Amino acid sequence: MTESTSPATQRRGVPLWAQIIIWVFLVGLLAIVALGLNRAQQGTVQPGHKIDNFTLPLFSGYEYEGKSEVHLDDFRGKIVVINFWASWCKPCEQEAAELQEAWEQYEPTGEVVFLGVDYVDTEPEARVYLKKFGITYSNGPDLATRISQYFRIKGVPETYFVDREGVLQYVQVGPFSSIQQIKDILDPMLAE
Repeated sequence: MTESTSPATQRRGVPLWAQIIIWVFLVGLLAIVALGLNRAQQGTVQPGHKIDNFTLPLFSGYEYEGKSEVHLDDFRGKIVVINFWASWCKPCEQEAAELQEAWEQYEPTGEVVFLGVDYVDTEPEARVYLKKFGITYSNGPDLATRISQYFRIKGVPETYFVDREGVLQYVQVGPFSSIQQIKDILDPMLAE
């Protein structure tokens, strides 16, 4: 005798099209995780790397030549010092005066631009910090941490020195200990 099953008791599997969608989703998710882990293992952007253009919106009162946002490409032909900082960062406070003093020394030449990139902060707190340390160079928030993700920063402060052609020349992880340390990086770049 053979047993027959009624249609009500037959088990139906997941349709093939649904299985394909699930597998494609899982493979895509794994690829995204793998890319993220690979990027994290690479560390910060290294000297010799051509820096892609990015846009930095600027805080009111910290505009660059009247512009409320700047693009890195706007500064081709100039040396750009990009400093990542935050108001809650104690080591950032250790270098704030040196960065401002360096800016005041190099600003008149028109050959060097300083950009402050406020990392994971609130604007009111950032403004208190900027005022406290008398910072006058252009500063703005890293909205959605796009810029810091591009540079793959590990924390703050971190400072990147980009040459006239847009190539990264030097990375300072941690605070500067003196203005001379900043000058020792910038002066050879200016001499080129």
